[in-house]
Amino acid sequence: MSNLHNHSVVSQAEWVAARQALLVKEKELTRERDRLMQQRRELPWVQVEKNYLFDGPDGVVALADLFRGRSQLIVQHFMFGPGWEEGCVGCSFGADHVDAARQHFEHHDVAFAAVSRAPWSEIAPFKQRMGWRFPWVSSAHSDFNYDFNVAFTPEQIASGGAIYNFEPNATQEEDLPGCSVFYRNAAGEIFRTYSAFGRGDESVLTTYMFLDMTPKGRDENGPNFNLTDWVRHHDRYDHNGKVDASGRAEKSDAGCCAKVQ
Repeated sequence: MSNLHNHSVVSQAEWVAARQALLVKEKELTRERDRLMQQRRELPWVQVEKNYLFDGPDGVVALADLFRGRSQLIVQHFMFGPGWEEGCVGCSFGADHVDAARQHFEHHDVAFAAVSRAPWSEIAPFKQRMGWRFPWVSSAHSDFNYDFNVAFTPEQIASGGAIYNFEPNATQEEDLPGCSVFYRNAAGEIFRTYSAFGRGDESVLTTYMFLDMTPKGRDENGPNFNLTDWVRHHDRYDHNGKVDASGRAEKSDAGCCAKVQ
């Protein structure tokens, strides 16, 4: 991060020249990102063989139901374990961005749903409190979170045998965040096309995209050097709660997945 107190101040002409030089690099990054997105779309698929069932406001629904008539589905693996009073702060931060985008991508053949291990009876009041409208279901009676490596048994944690972000991870958490993308064809077959974990799904956090344009940037300078330094549930910014280095909350805040890198 630049030292704002000692930042260089130049003429308009010098500023334009510096900006033009940076623009060249930005365009290179944009083109490289376009190539990467194409490679993402060209990834092979794997068929989802299990008939995953979830609990929601209308009772039991299947994975196929979450598509709601569309061919593509984005699932947010939302950290909210059984017995938690609130969802993860970092996952909540991500969820705050969904409804604004959803009103557009749902008209472009894409559905969205959040999935958590907490029972629906615990999810419902938190969803209402936060004012979210996107579909959210419980995998409390399903292997879904475990099969997609965002939930871990006590034995996996104790042995260091958890797999997260496609590699061994010595996490001490029973739940971790991520997102997965699915495609459903005309025959009703469902395929997993993509998953991202940790910072892999950061590009959907438009708050960060705004902050990245500012002089201070993300301004996450400790104690945890990630969003736990400042992000709170959107109705808790006037409270005194904080998220500690373990990623779980103290005082009025809830658990957080932001420590995952």
